[in-house]
Amino acid sequence: MSDDAQAEAGTAEGQGPVEISEDLARHLENKREELFEKFEIPDGFPPEVLEEAEERTDGVEAEIQDEIDEREDLRDLTTWTTDPIDAQDFDDAISIEEREDEYVLWVHIADVTHYVNPDTAMWDSAVQRSNTVYLPGYTIHMLPPVLAETVCSLVPNEDRLAHTVEMHLDKETLSYENIEIYKSVIESDERLTYSQAENRLEDPDAPLHEENKLVHQVADRMHEIRKEDGSLVLNPARDRAHTIIEECMLKANKAVTHELMWNRGVSAMYRVHPQPSPDEWSEALQEIQDLDGVSIPGSAWDDPRKAVNATLEEAPARQLDKIQWAVMKVMPRAKYMDDPFGGHHALNFEIYGHFTSPIRRLSDLINHWIVYQNDVPENLVELCDRASDKQKDAEQCEREYKNFLQEVGLDPMAVNNRGIEVVEEGEAEKTL
Repeated sequence: MSDDAQAEAGTAEGQGPVEISEDLARHLENKREELFEKFEIPDGFPPEVLEEAEERTDGVEAEIQDEIDEREDLRDLTTWTTDPIDAQDFDDAISIEEREDEYVLWVHIADVTHYVNPDTAMWDSAVQRSNTVYLPGYTIHMLPPVLAETVCSLVPNEDRLAHTVEMHLDKETLSYENIEIYKSVIESDERLTYSQAENRLEDPDAPLHEENKLVHQVADRMHEIRKEDGSLVLNPARDRAHTIIEECMLKANKAVTHELMWNRGVSAMYRVHPQPSPDEWSEALQEIQDLDGVSIPGSAWDDPRKAVNATLEEAPARQLDKIQWAVMKVMPRAKYMDDPFGGHHALNFEIYGHFTSPIRRLSDLINHWIVYQNDVPENLVELCDRASDKQKDAEQCEREYKNFLQEVGLDPMAVNNRGIEVVEEGEAEKTL
């Protein structure tokens, strides 16, 4: 067994799917239909949207060849994707180089707007849906999978159209020395799962070891700098592979809105996260301080975000959920707005917006279009409200479905990680 295969064998996915009876499967289907109706989530695409998606996947290689002269050709750059083992589409890839006086980090995002623009039925459908909805064991896509999982997926050893964010970072501060955003053609060298990426970091002889090691060093520093600046980190025990992807995507998202706001003077779909009131923060910190075995360091009380970070690092594992919940209870909802006023409180960013997931979020798709057109859609405010409302619906739908799974004796996490297999009566084995 290869090291990579071994890395997967011990995971939840290696245990095989959760087995349920046909009767229970019908029960789950009925519940999903009820929730989709309640939250107006369309399960399935209209024929014209599917037809359009099918058409856009025809003659892809020839179309990409035609595009090469109009774009930056980055196919020789070492590039790879890192995603969960069950990911169906890969919409972001990274490349990195260390130079004498800077790091250069490239984040390549699938160029979805090359295929999905305001003149298409797929665009109208994406606006209606606004996001992909992930239920345990069941996904309702924002874009037709026939498109998202083929030409918009940055699969290895295939030429793909991308929107690249090229960031030149100061070696000391990791601040942006220069930001370039442009259309490109890339070829991913490999698709890694998170556990494979961890494995590559461990093995000096493995392919992409040096690249992963370098990008982890940079990402880890980004993470520490972000924390020092007052960014809230509710999950302190994140592994190295997740740290790489999270920090690189945050850096790219921030770069794009920074570029639009300060260099181009163009509005965008910003992610705005208001702060809790001082009283709400005091309430949360008091609740945390009262937990058994938990103490907030005296020096950290002045900035609640730093206080939570410091406490989570020292607190016993059994109290982590309670600390996180105390914070989540007082946090206002983040929303999409056409003005960054107020910034993103949890991240402690003055300006922030989404760009790195155009396959599954309307906000990112819109921001790709704004960057490309250097102009905003006339109905930007309406689109912001739509994306905010539908995100809330998706989260509520997911919550209710998870509760229902527990009511019928299924573990939502097991279903999410391992999927479901329907077996004949008598053979079903519910996994609690």
